Amino acid sequence: MTASSATVLVFDGRRVASGEAARPERAEASEDDELMARVAAGDQRAFSRLVARHAPRAQALAHRFTGSSAEAEDVVQEAFWRVWRSAARWQPGGALFSTWLHRIVVNLCVDRARRQRIRNWLPFADAFDPPSDEPGPERSLADRDAVEKVRADILTLPERQRAALLLSADGERSNAEIATVLETSEKAVESMLVRARRTLRARLATREEM
Repeated sequence: MTASSATVLVFDGRRVASGEAARPERAEASEDDELMARVAAGDQRAFSRLVARHAPRAQALAHRFTGSSAEAEDVVQEAFWRVWRSAARWQPGGALFSTWLHRIVVNLCVDRARRQRIRNWLPFADAFDPPSDEPGPERSLADRDAVEKVRADILTLPERQRAALLLSADGERSNAEIATVLETSEKAVESMLVRARRTLRARLATREEM
């Protein structure tokens, strides 16, 4: 899902469309603080603005975890319900709203993975397109097989390593930002990424030697 695409979520019987254009981070942060103060007072228009601004990236992140649009929408729905319920406890000037939201999304996805053992999880960037069934069936089958094997490899990684790997996949977050989302240290994130990538490379090398 891209930042320009729209998602319709339903809150308290109201349909809320997301898809607002991206804004500079610092300007957005101060406006998010103002919106959260209004949401705490029960302002549904302010809540709709937050959904429009932040749902696309939250949806994209959830989709990379679950591999399912429906699952991702459920995660984002629950994440924004938590935002609505927790708005009164929001502290302006602290963590970015987007960081806090992504932390909620990651935790929900990890919880779902642990409970349901989701197996249709595709941890690549949003622009990834599975091989089509156009001419070249042997190559397409080989590509699909490679994707399935990588997916299976990543599914065996510890949840924290998987979370760090996915958060770094789009190249838009620094290790420091990932550490904030995962509530750990930057050094710990670096270690998780190194271990995850080392494991994946080793498994790929083993398959290529067979």
